[in-house]
Amino acid sequence: MWKYIQKVDDFLLLIFRRYGHRAHRISLGFLFLWFGILKPLGHDTTTSLLAATIYWGDPEVMVHVLGWWEVGIGLCLLVRPLLRAAVSLLALRVPGILLAFVLQADVCFVTFPFTPTPEGQYLIKDLALFFAALAIAAFIGEESTAEHYH
Repeated sequence: MWKYIQKVDDFLLLIFRRYGHRAHRISLGFLFLWFGILKPLGHDTTTSLLAATIYWGDPEVMVHVLGWWEVGIGLCLLVRPLLRAAVSLLALRVPGILLAFVLQADVCFVTFPFTPTPEGQYLIKDLALFFAALAIAAFIGEESTAEHYH
């Protein structure tokens, strides 16, 4: 029985090694496309909080800009040669995310720093997605092989 479990485990690890990185990149790309396109289509999202912390533009316009920005990130994640652009676009978003925590802490937290509001959870998720993209970016220079598809 143990040998069978070990064979199944080895097979799963092979699949994860071979396809996991690509699946991770593509799933992040679709996530950014999905969440990004909601904003220009007029659906309410918590991005309005982030847009309100940007003082050089009308928040209504900035929501659309940030939405299309996320669509761009998603497309760049889906097209592997554009991965550097995706990471750059994501990195440019991080100061806005952090600024929202500072300038709108009362909107981001019920009790600072342990109880985030839904808006705060959204921003924390954005930071987690940024770091997930950095994990993908670590393999930018590597070519795909039969053992490991990027």
